[in-house]
Amino acid sequence: MDKVRINLYDLLACISNAQDLVSTKLSNHQQQVAYLAFRLSESLNLPIEQQHEVFLASLIHDTGALSTKEKLELIETEPVNANDHALRGAKLFEGFKPLQSSAGIIKYHHIPWNDGDGNTYMGEEVPLASHIIHLADRTCALINPDRNIITQVPDILSKIRQQANSVFRSDLVDVLFDISIMDYIWLDLISPNPAKKVPNTGLFNTLTLEIDDIVDLALIFSRIIDFRSCFTARHSAGVAKTAEKLAQLIGFSPYECKMMLIAGYLHDLGKIALSDDVLEKPTKLNEDEFNEMRTHTFYTFHALEPIKQLRTINTWASFHHEKLDGKGYPFHIAGDSLSIGSRIMAVADVFTAVTENRPYRKGMIFDDAEKVLRNMVASNALDGRIVNLLIENYQELDNMREISQIEAAEQYENFLRIG
Repeated sequence: MDKVRINLYDLLACISNAQDLVSTKLSNHQQQVAYLAFRLSESLNLPIEQQHEVFLASLIHDTGALSTKEKLELIETEPVNANDHALRGAKLFEGFKPLQSSAGIIKYHHIPWNDGDGNTYMGEEVPLASHIIHLADRTCALINPDRNIITQVPDILSKIRQQANSVFRSDLVDVLFDISIMDYIWLDLISPNPAKKVPNTGLFNTLTLEIDDIVDLALIFSRIIDFRSCFTARHSAGVAKTAEKLAQLIGFSPYECKMMLIAGYLHDLGKIALSDDVLEKPTKLNEDEFNEMRTHTFYTFHALEPIKQLRTINTWASFHHEKLDGKGYPFHIAGDSLSIGSRIMAVADVFTAVTENRPYRKGMIFDDAEKVLRNMVASNALDGRIVNLLIENYQELDNMREISQIEAAEQYENFLRIG
């Protein structure tokens, strides 16, 4: 295999779904907004390409809100600093060409209309699509999952109408009222996967990514994962670069090495579903917290599972806590059933975890790191051949890990700066 092409929508939907796992209150929020924003743009008779731009931007509109607390605040209220996460989300995607339009839309999706003043912000024009997403976002935030949706509609519309011209464009509010008589729209919104209710006009089929695009997008996703916590802000970068180099040293093809790099960037994707308290805890986790942490590989696997073209990459990424003796987690895969790619990822993850600096401790020096790795080989947890390869090339791999993590730390600091 020398090429893999993946539909951009499919990959964004997986990331959106993973982000919503962190709380039942967030369940399907980005998908709901994407669906309603699409219906609004469809009713406005926007060109089909613009309808799909609105849809894709909506699907990742809250990506810049990394903590559970911030996400819940955005659902339950609309705090005065709501646009901070929009600016951060735009930063994540603005350098990725297939999503540059989406970044420009996300950037201003919390700007109030304010009797027309919201047509511009800081000297820049606010796209119509941003105002569409704003209206869809606040409408979906008013839905109470514990009440009959059709019964709620009049109250939801009343609250939205009260904010016409001040918060929302009145013409868009009129469109919302026009389509609100369609019961199926509200029923679609509360369905398990509302985004899948959007008709596929064929344009989604053209939004394909090739291997280098997937590498770039996986890097962005790794930042979404790692930037949730100062404790993990650099981790995936170190794992990805280490795993890529180990794959090269063991004889993988250049294409397979890119696959390994992608797997490294995505290996902790399931941590999006973990609580802030567990991710940010500076001391040892208790039993419940540790068991919550253990679930992240399960969520990684199931987040990526719908994309069949990523099946191999998924196993390399998701099985990094499996052990040769079958005592790993979450699937207890053992021996020959554990692929070389998964074994490489496990070694890269342990090596990076013990050698990187954390806010609460310094990384291990060579002798200590080697002892940890050798002990894990002796207990039949890690592959001895791969550990030997790492030890033989330790200085090169450690330098590469450190450089990649310094770059990731700089990206983290830049990400935190608003504007």
